[in-house]
Amino acid sequence: MLAADPTSPRRSRAFTLLEVLSVVIVLGILAAIAVPQFVGVTDEARTTALQSSLAGARSSIASFRSTAVINGSDPYPTLTQLTTDGVVFKFDMPANPFTGAAAIQSVGSLEAASRTVSNPTSYGWNYYVDNNATPPTAVFYANSTDPTTAGNGAGGLATANEL
Repeated sequence: MLAADPTSPRRSRAFTLLEVLSVVIVLGILAAIAVPQFVGVTDEARTTALQSSLAGARSSIASFRSTAVINGSDPYPTLTQLTTDGVVFKFDMPANPFTGAAAIQSVGSLEAASRTVSNPTSYGWNYYVDNNATPPTAVFYANSTDPTTAGNGAGGLATANEL
């Protein structure tokens, strides 16, 4: 067996600057193509989650209304009934995907009509109810003005509080 000669120069095996730059450029091109695709998926997922949460809440309120009308009581739940476990919702109200807040706050008729947003870091949802109006009225909407990927019917995109 021959021993390595400690005095002979060793040839190091490394990447050249050109090879490293080529790899960086290729990775940059791939990232420029892939990242925008994933950003759109995240926005679409938040919009879909918001629509699903709103549909579930509104369906629960409609179910409560059906039972209340049959029983002869006020058709829409009060905020207390809405936020009491098991009265209206058979599940915990999920957090608003745009604000991260799950609490529901009461709003007035003018705020509900214009879909006003207030305290979005504390409350994810807004609820207005007037069982004394003719006809009785209830409005449940998201407490956020963030843009969604859902159409607004006029060729643009709706904000979360418009859904």
